[in-house]
Amino acid sequence: MSRSIILHVCAVSLIGFALTAATTAAGKGIKKQQLVGTWTLVSTENTKADGSKVDIFGPNPRGMLIFDRGGHYSLTIVRADLPKFAANSSDKGTAQENTAVLAGMITHFGTYSVSEADGTLTTHVAGSSFPNLAGGEQKRIITSLTGDELKYSNPAAANGTKAEVAWKRAK
Repeated sequence: MSRSIILHVCAVSLIGFALTAATTAAGKGIKKQQLVGTWTLVSTENTKADGSKVDIFGPNPRGMLIFDRGGHYSLTIVRADLPKFAANSSDKGTAQENTAVLAGMITHFGTYSVSEADGTLTTHVAGSSFPNLAGGEQKRIITSLTGDELKYSNPAAANGTKAEVAWKRAK
């Protein structure tokens, strides 16, 4: 194969890749299988309706988001500084300890679907640490998706804020 043909094939491939990346970055054309795997939390930013920021999960929150091939998901985000229980038993937390833990975390699981047309991810919540979510749906707008990074906006987070969340693929 001549050098010019190889260069042409490489150029066409790069253009195709760039167009695919641009489409994915805009949220359109997302395929369900692109989400499959384990993701770790990079950042989360919550904004109230009045535009003020809320630091729900404190500095350096931790989290994991898992999507399986069968359409199931599990999400957990926790504050890094959750208090230890003085009694050293999960069922013997004081009212203050339990309140602090519940206020500093969210976890839910269920099934998920993806709309390629509008670049959205919808979770169908089967169970949650916030029981009001169970049986409902949450729609997230995918703002960017690459092989190693997922970013989305959740316009109706469980705490009444708009959440901007970034994840990286676990290695």
